[in-house]
Amino acid sequence: MLAAPLACLAQGIDLSHGGPVTVTALGGIDWDQANKTVTAHDQARAVRGNVTVDADVLIAHYRKKAAPPAKPGAEEATPKPTPVLATPNDTPGGPDDTGSNEIYRLNAEGHVHIFTPTDQAWGDHGVYDIDTAVLVLTGHALRLTTPQDVLTARDSLEYWSAKHMAVARGNASATSSDGRRVVADTLVGYTVDPYAPVPQAGTAPPKPVADKKPARNRAGAGDGSDPAQPGKLQRVEAYGHVILTTPTEIVTADRGVYLPDTGLARVVGHVHVTRGENQLNGAAAIVNMKTGVATMTQAPGHRVEGLVVPNGSGGGAPATGADPEAAKTTKTPPRQESPD
Repeated sequence: MLAAPLACLAQGIDLSHGGPVTVTALGGIDWDQANKTVTAHDQARAVRGNVTVDADVLIAHYRKKAAPPAKPGAEEATPKPTPVLATPNDTPGGPDDTGSNEIYRLNAEGHVHIFTPTDQAWGDHGVYDIDTAVLVLTGHALRLTTPQDVLTARDSLEYWSAKHMAVARGNASATSSDGRRVVADTLVGYTVDPYAPVPQAGTAPPKPVADKKPARNRAGAGDGSDPAQPGKLQRVEAYGHVILTTPTEIVTADRGVYLPDTGLARVVGHVHVTRGENQLNGAAAIVNMKTGVATMTQAPGHRVEGLVVPNGSGGGAPATGADPEAAKTTKTPPRQESPD
């Protein structure tokens, strides 16, 4: 993120769970014991569970496993599963030794493609931190796709699988399968998870290294959402040079929040709503992305300003929120002469 961008991210890009990480490559695999890395060259591939990572070069960083602290008078807790490395030529005592080493970071360089049965992500460079379950992609043509949404960015794409959150930075865009589109400097998308927290709208995007736990919210608790689709895009927060595109209008603002289930978006700060030659300006607006109708809301003590071009004058479209078909049917009929 993405898109979270954003079926389901139920099969999201998550390398922090599962069995061993299996690494293969056409150009061979190097094991650097001094730097504690395993490098796969030429069409390298790493697989863990249902997640596959393809790249020109893959570098797995490993470390000694830390023994879980024993608590006096309590049963030994089951240690959290940690990834180990498996290659076609496993050697006892090597980096794949499940009793002593674990992978904590995976670097991918060149033609990076990360995918599951439902989600895919592309970039030039990728880093997956297994401790925090965070993927960061950089490079050109950054893209994260799900069956419902496409999230793109210019600078970076972050995917926080444990928080069901995607962050797109730099000319970011989120496009739904039915053509609704949100563009901004930064987009933060949250996906549905019955047990994961969903943050409230803030005034600034999260920092890349932030690890804040937002307020808890369970999806599917009488809100009409489908708890069987935990990866469904639930909320998009947009920051900086926000542009909402509907079939009939273009809305710009400083920031906004979009709820895909309802199709409603609230935008604030230097709001401009444009339909054809008509334009309305104000402090805030509610936009129905499904119907294409925007409702301006004024700030206390301020008026909504606008330019409305009548039908037939310069080919302008109807005023914002008007129905063009209704405009055709509401013309005054010709006067009928009385029989008398």
